[in-house]
Amino acid sequence: MSFCCGASMVGTKGTLKHYRTQVHNVPLLFCPVCHRVEVHYKVENEYEILAEYAHDDGAAEVDFQDFVMEDEESIFGNCVNYESEDPLDIVQNQIDMSLDLLTVAKQIQDEKWERELKKRLAVMSQRRTKLIHNKSKGTTR
Repeated sequence: MSFCCGASMVGTKGTLKHYRTQVHNVPLLFCPVCHRVEVHYKVENEYEILAEYAHDDGAAEVDFQDFVMEDEESIFGNCVNYESEDPLDIVQNQIDMSLDLLTVAKQIQDEKWERELKKRLAVMSQRRTKLIHNKSKGTTR
């Protein structure tokens, strides 16, 4: 599991731009709190090599899946959530985990960690409220 901002990162696939080359279907992790995106650590080296070679060859686009044989289950097996899940479920799961961590932070009297978790809970709570509001209007995300 990868963490950022006190939340576990969500597993997905996406397109990244490396100079002028777009690399599609790259396994990614993104933070539902601060929206940071990073290449999944299990394929980071392969991504860098492929992106460099594609750029050096002058390729405008390349599909990561055509060159890396890792299956999604082995890459994303340790992720708590996936982008394909309902965004409201993802945020609620993140809130639940952060509340559990907050209990631990209080037990060990780590005030700095408590403050950080409370900030992240506030962000996720706002996101949850927005998702509920959008859902009631019939829109997504």
